[in-house]
Amino acid sequence: MCPDSLQFRDPRTQPLPRDGAFREYLATGWGAVDRSVDLAEGAGAAAGRHRDVISAQFPGHWLVVTAGRAVTRANDTEFPFRPDSDFVWLTSCQAEGAVLVMRPTAGGHDATLYLAEPVGPGEEAFYADAMRGELWIGPSAGLPQWAEALGIEVRSLEVLDESLAIVPADALRAGAPEPRVDGRFAASRALLIALSAAKLVKDDWEIAQLRAAVDATVGGFRSVVRELPAAIEFGGERWLQSTFERHARTFGNGVGYSTIIGSGPHAPTLHWTRCDGPVLPEHLILMDAGVEARSLYTADVTRTFPASGSYTAAQREVHDHVERAHRAAMSQVGPGRSFIDMRNTAYEQIATSLRDLGILQVSVDEAMSPNGQQHRRYLPSGTGHHLGLDVHDCARIGDERYLDEPLQPGAVLTVEPGLYFHANDLTVPPELRGIGVRIEDDLLVTATGHDVLSAALPISADGLEAWLRG
Repeated sequence: MCPDSLQFRDPRTQPLPRDGAFREYLATGWGAVDRSVDLAEGAGAAAGRHRDVISAQFPGHWLVVTAGRAVTRANDTEFPFRPDSDFVWLTSCQAEGAVLVMRPTAGGHDATLYLAEPVGPGEEAFYADAMRGELWIGPSAGLPQWAEALGIEVRSLEVLDESLAIVPADALRAGAPEPRVDGRFAASRALLIALSAAKLVKDDWEIAQLRAAVDATVGGFRSVVRELPAAIEFGGERWLQSTFERHARTFGNGVGYSTIIGSGPHAPTLHWTRCDGPVLPEHLILMDAGVEARSLYTADVTRTFPASGSYTAAQREVHDHVERAHRAAMSQVGPGRSFIDMRNTAYEQIATSLRDLGILQVSVDEAMSPNGQQHRRYLPSGTGHHLGLDVHDCARIGDERYLDEPLQPGAVLTVEPGLYFHANDLTVPPELRGIGVRIEDDLLVTATGHDVLSAALPISADGLEAWLRG
């Protein structure tokens, strides 16, 4: 048989008849369900303010922004849906397949949000469509409820094509891929950059969301530390990873990015997301993790602590060097300072440490020169980034603005220098091989300096040892 002639059926719906007495029976006998919208207080108003910011930059232009669709995991299963961050920033809506259309008016823009209507009793898809039918996926919020919660006009996705027919082809497009939109409008670089730049300064509502995400993350670190004996005994890195991710799902939406738990020789690997190694008493554990709040704002925090509760002399030495770089870099975060001030300070301090350790064979000045950069062998990453709805927020504005534009009150960024001595790096003294240390905090720029949002977690080796004992 030719493969093209094969017909595949969804095995989840095969047992259910689609018409006759069964369909009639499925349509009746159901009570009311909860169709309310679960949103953080003030989310709708915050999104309205964000739309006003973008509206002012694009007078006379139609704007179309899409939430996206769940990504296939394998065969007919999907990863949990997470909407596009630009779409969330403009709507505070997390519905799959949603589309925002902003129509230009004399005073700015009128916004309409297009959402899928609930598929409840009385419709064949209620029981026959395993992807949309509420018999399969449970009740969803109704369009009137969304409109009331968000303070925006909401219409059914069923009329989207009709509505898009009057939108000019030069409309500005942003958001995740959406088949009903992609063929009509090209992605707008100008709109993407404007959305990214608008997030450089967070408003009070966004800062509150980030504070909550950081607080939940600190709680997650505490949960992980309580599980160190189990990780050493049998669970390894997987046990610690799953502990944090259970905490993140309980106290937030989940994790804001793939959790990094690097124990022992895995700690120097920057993105050790496999989390499949053992945890031994003599190991350092580098933990880089963040809770994503239910509003989808995320934290990003790293600490490196000893599984046994006490650093060895070599581990403490490396940690002390990273701590000095971390504190020096944080001192450069404040209004009027630039991101590059923080980064260069961290790099220079790391280069100095490497020289003091006898690892760097050139001067600090040579290492810091554009044609040098030898210290980057042991710190190949950057030393921080903006933080918000995306763990690497504001990333589309370009290097020049990102690095050189003066920081303003309301900016939120991470500071995260480190030293990474791989176990097979023969340029490193034997006693330091296999040691990796990173310290990362989330900082809010204020009118007079900065506020360390993650200050509840100690930074120093002594402080972390006392924290572990507690």
